[in-house]
Amino acid sequence: MSIHARFFALLVLAAPVALHAQAGAARVDRAEHREFTIANFRNEGGVTLPAARIVYGTYGHLNAARDNVVLLPSHYMANHHGYEWLIGPGLALDTTTLFLVATELFGNGASSSPSNTPEPFHGPRFPVMTIRDNVEAVHRLLVDDLKVTHLRAVIGFSMGAQQAFQWAVSYPVFADRIVATSGTAKTYGHGVVRLEGQIAALTADSAFHGGEYTSPPKQGLAAFGMVWAAWLYSQEWWRRELWRGGSAPGTTFEQAMSAWRTRFSADANNYILQARTWQRHDVGGTPGFDGDAERALRSITVPVLYMPSATDLYFPVGDARYEAQFIKNVSFVPIPSLWGHPAGAAANPEDKKFLNETIARFLAGERVPSTP
Repeated sequence: MSIHARFFALLVLAAPVALHAQAGAARVDRAEHREFTIANFRNEGGVTLPAARIVYGTYGHLNAARDNVVLLPSHYMANHHGYEWLIGPGLALDTTTLFLVATELFGNGASSSPSNTPEPFHGPRFPVMTIRDNVEAVHRLLVDDLKVTHLRAVIGFSMGAQQAFQWAVSYPVFADRIVATSGTAKTYGHGVVRLEGQIAALTADSAFHGGEYTSPPKQGLAAFGMVWAAWLYSQEWWRRELWRGGSAPGTTFEQAMSAWRTRFSADANNYILQARTWQRHDVGGTPGFDGDAERALRSITVPVLYMPSATDLYFPVGDARYEAQFIKNVSFVPIPSLWGHPAGAAANPEDKKFLNETIARFLAGERVPSTP
């Protein structure tokens, strides 16, 4: 059963708890779809989008003081449902008391993206948006649209973790706490090269036509999927054939591997745009830090729960451990999992339990000791 299917089953069983007392009330642990548009949004590269749209979802209810808000910034090509492994009865984020704002990155196909923006910024002409651009846009969403000027926490997985670190540097007192799972504050050389390999797989397809394709570059998308699969999970995950747990009985390795050729079907320019956003992230590039990531990390004053996956090949635990030494108030707690990068988004029941229990303790103000 998939992560989303397991989560849905849990919600069905727990439905009576999540309902308001009055008959027919809407559930607060399900997302309400929203949009916010910024006119003439100028990005770090100096390009101005006439209308920059941010799609987001909210869970729960904003209280009168507007101080019960947790921000959940999305990861690569994800929508605002990407954190539902944390949300609901018995999980870390209780929507009966918290108001959750789950935002979608530029380039995911719903927020402003190469695929949905008119000329002169359609397709390959859409400007690269940095993590800081995304944080700035969401800051405006919170302050201007929701009238929220402070957050209980920012919790992010993968590219969401990149955003969480950037919030702590760009807006050091806007959030009380930061949680980062399976993600670092800077993309180091190895990560840049990996992403470049995925981009190369897409662009090598003759149908790509420099991003001016009239139909999907299917061979490129298939190659992209295979490159992605090789890095997503740990080597031991593959050796132990843990893929069998989510496969139909009798599935062969060749079938499981080949399924990745058809896993990715979104717009190719969108995939590339978000990969460029990922590649370029460096908190040291924040104005005032002169490209010094270590100094930017030292500037973080709020408590940080740093939870890399012990077997992540996207954001290696060694990179995370290197960064943690510069953060004053950090709890460094690697996720003990063989599931590689997805461990940071509750790839299996054990990871889900570990994440929810640890994050809940941290948000409650308990001391979470660092682990080796």
